[in-house]
Amino acid sequence: MTSYEIVRRALEFDTPERIPIRFGALGIDDTFGVGLQAAAGWQASQPYEDEWGVVWHPAPEGVTNMGQPKGHNLKSLDRLDEVKWPDPHDDNRFAAIEGQLANAGEKYVMVGCGFTFFERMHYLYGMPELFVALYENPKGVHALAERVVAFPIGIAQEIGKRFRGRVHGFAMTDDWGTQEAAFTSLPMFREFFKPYYRRLFDAIHDAGMHAWMHSCGHVNDIVGEWIDCGLDLVNLQQPTNLGIEEMGERYRGRICFESLCDIQMTLPWKDADAIRAEAKQLIEHWATPQGGFVLSDYGDGAAIGVPIEKKRIMLEAFIELAAPGVEVPAQ
Repeated sequence: MTSYEIVRRALEFDTPERIPIRFGALGIDDTFGVGLQAAAGWQASQPYEDEWGVVWHPAPEGVTNMGQPKGHNLKSLDRLDEVKWPDPHDDNRFAAIEGQLANAGEKYVMVGCGFTFFERMHYLYGMPELFVALYENPKGVHALAERVVAFPIGIAQEIGKRFRGRVHGFAMTDDWGTQEAAFTSLPMFREFFKPYYRRLFDAIHDAGMHAWMHSCGHVNDIVGEWIDCGLDLVNLQQPTNLGIEEMGERYRGRICFESLCDIQMTLPWKDADAIRAEAKQLIEHWATPQGGFVLSDYGDGAAIGVPIEKKRIMLEAFIELAAPGVEVPAQ
């Protein structure tokens, strides 16, 4: 089986010969990423400004993370027309993809849209302000949601028109929880966010791609809502926070999980035996014989205190359990 076929079968519960692996740090990756670019002629008007006009505060020196969005350029939900909304249909966004595809080989090709919907809403307006508006200005929140979701929907449509059948997965991020709960109640999620996720996932499927989403936090209930909307894969990197057995009981076989040993509680602090035991738990409770699990590395191990040796232990454990025949490249 090609890498493409292994990933496709895992997502569609079509019995891959092994679990797919996305572990570029150790030289194994069944996927290949292509990248979007900024619109033609776009330039930041100030340091650390993104294309949406949000200004980021960089991390302190010596800290490796993306920083924080502190310059929220949307001052009122009644002034949406004052924002210069990025154009998802700009030709320059897609100009590099054709050349990148030449190197994809037989891998499963992915494109990413980054901070996609809920995160982008509060980056623009501010998280406390958005939560207050859910109560005080629901009409304005819906208007903002329409503007924001139009961008990833437009990107998906363009990928479908330009590269149908050659780009297979559409990846996005939306962190949706604290350590203890989702950011909103389920009724509020269903009113303000669920319809837009459904439209987005439908657009991704219409373009011939699978929908992949990363989310941090205790999103146990929200995963069920995404399944209702058609999400194909959910990337969860805190399995012990969620409860490995609980999530397996609720969602095993209903959605493909992309995960690894817990990046907060296991990989930074625990020993090789605990890492191997958690890998076994994840395969037993989240994977099925028909598919439904992708092993994915956390890209920045240094930021969370995980040496490459621990990553190797984890990778070898998963290979022994669910990826026979895969060899880990020598150091």
